Amino acid sequence: MSASFFFRPRLIDALRGYDSARLSRDVGAGLTVGVVALPLAMAFAIASGLKPEAGLFTAIIAGLLISLLGGSRVQIGGPAGAFIVIVYGILERYGLANLIIATALSGVMLFVMGVMRLGTLIRFIPVAVVIGFTNGIAVLIMVSQIKDFFGLSVSSMPADFFGILRTLSAQWSTLNPQALLLALGSLALIVGWQKGLPALARQWGWLSRLTIIPGSIVGLVAASVACQMLGLQVETIGSRFGSIPNSLPSLVWPDFSWATAQHLLMPASTLAMLGAIESLLCARIADQMFGDRHDANQELMAQGIANFVTPFFGGMPATGTIARTVTNVKNGATSPMAGVVHALTLLAVILVAAPLANSIPLAALSAILMFVAWNMGEWHAFVDLKQFRLPYRATLLSVFVLTVVVDLTVAVEVGLMAACLTFIYRISNLTRAEAVSHDHPDLQGQSGVQAHRMYGALFFGAVKLIEALEDSLPERALVIDLKNLIYVDSSGADALLALARTCRQRHVALILCGLAHQPRDIASRSGLLDLVAPAHCVADLAAGLAAARLVSQAGPVTA
Repeated sequence: MSASFFFRPRLIDALRGYDSARLSRDVGAGLTVGVVALPLAMAFAIASGLKPEAGLFTAIIAGLLISLLGGSRVQIGGPAGAFIVIVYGILERYGLANLIIATALSGVMLFVMGVMRLGTLIRFIPVAVVIGFTNGIAVLIMVSQIKDFFGLSVSSMPADFFGILRTLSAQWSTLNPQALLLALGSLALIVGWQKGLPALARQWGWLSRLTIIPGSIVGLVAASVACQMLGLQVETIGSRFGSIPNSLPSLVWPDFSWATAQHLLMPASTLAMLGAIESLLCARIADQMFGDRHDANQELMAQGIANFVTPFFGGMPATGTIARTVTNVKNGATSPMAGVVHALTLLAVILVAAPLANSIPLAALSAILMFVAWNMGEWHAFVDLKQFRLPYRATLLSVFVLTVVVDLTVAVEVGLMAACLTFIYRISNLTRAEAVSHDHPDLQGQSGVQAHRMYGALFFGAVKLIEALEDSLPERALVIDLKNLIYVDSSGADALLALARTCRQRHVALILCGLAHQPRDIASRSGLLDLVAPAHCVADLAAGLAAARLVSQAGPVTA
């Protein structure tokens, strides 16, 4: 098998020495994560403009495939809040059939990224870009939930930020006080359960048993019971979407044409890139908690397979999910079998208890998503901005604003461009050329000789340093100490070649010192060493100045 395509799910290694004790821990963790995933899966699907069962089908099918084939021992896959805005936009613009095609295309892209071993490249995305679009998505999720949180009568919501605000303001008079109170009560219960209960459990130990129950389930059950007992006039899953089917869907093949697929390449690329970033960031967090190291490329291939298969069975885009993965680790998971149990738990819920979901109020689900979105954002990053330089602030804030008001794809593109320009500027400033003083012992008494030390990386953003040397050539010899030069790109090599040719034309000896490793390799491949006399390519500055002395004593260079 080719080294570039090595498909080995982490499950194979995780099951070595597997015993009943580990199985018990995985089953316990999987059951808990399944309970946590139940309301989130439905809420993410509804917020994306899909029926609630789309989220459940995704959590089951994609969650199972990612656990069986992935590169992490404990990562849980499924629908994620980060996809809400993108999926809703694709649905509004292209329709459900094209969402299926876009999701499948993103799966192909993810798989190819894994095959080409590009998993490690995702880590090179600057943290300012990641925080900017994560916070932007969190804001968009909260804005999208205002309709159900306040019980507004809105038939359809636009996909763009300002369109959402206009629609909400136009329908503000339809506010449902019962839905608002139910949403506020659910949110307060969830926050109190998640934040306050652990503190109380430290004082009263018997309360610690309740902390294993997720706050989202508590809020969902309490809201559903209150809605039934008090006869509240609020929208529920059943009243808006009808009953949730208690079976998995059959294969659905949408109408496909290459002309349609061409228009979906950009949305599919956005889904693939966001899925890759989310899943690998989640896997890194899991590694830190679990004490393991995931296989990024295997994870991308598993994510690709899951996103290719799931949409044809009524699902939506899937990725690694931080909240469910953290829950999995904290509840003692030891292998991907916990993720398998999580998927089977959700399957059992659909087969047995699907009708119970019909009475869940949408206001309670919006409260859950408000809580998820708040926890999803890294709001402290805005407070910490004053500690960073202007380029970091500008990158983070521009990505955040563009994500909210324009588009996630545009935001990431602009953010990456800004980060790259900032990096180029900073590295070019770190690259410098220092003239060796004529008071240097080895340079004293030499006329027509210049010596310079170079530091940093000689790349396209720093070739001006070589051009400056070319503009002020000495009469006899130019000594350049490259010992502290760690990298030379093709533009840097071309600049050195131009300098060598100019020195030859003007009969100036070019002496290079300390060429090693990558700079020496590119100097050899580019032909630079062919233009420099072997005696003038020396080990260090002292040897270079000695060679320059010989040139100075010998008289003018003739060729």
